[in-house]
Amino acid sequence: MSAETTNTQGVLLTDFATTKVRTLLSQEGRDDLALRIAVQPGGCSGMRYQLFFDDRSLEGDDTHDFGGVKVVVDKMSVPYLMGATIDFVDTIEKQGFTIDNPNAGGSCACGDSFH
Repeated sequence: MSAETTNTQGVLLTDFATTKVRTLLSQEGRDDLALRIAVQPGGCSGMRYQLFFDDRSLEGDDTHDFGGVKVVVDKMSVPYLMGATIDFVDTIEKQGFTIDNPNAGGSCACGDSFH
């Protein structure tokens, strides 16, 4: 388990996830992008996470800095993601970003959506 960057509200990005995002941005040769985390309707459980790099700044964005990595959540997604922890897993069985969300009442078997 990787150590978490402390934050009293909003999303948390673990140190391992921060390093992975920084590496991906470096590979793209971009330092002007933020990791945007959003919640949108969809998936088999009702809501779906979206993580992507974004250069936009939207009104009401909740922005946090994790060791030089900017994480942005739009104002509509903030209530769904309050206290969620974003990590990066790299094992033989699975590789990718994971979201541990205390606000999710349940999720689908594939882990791609929640309610």
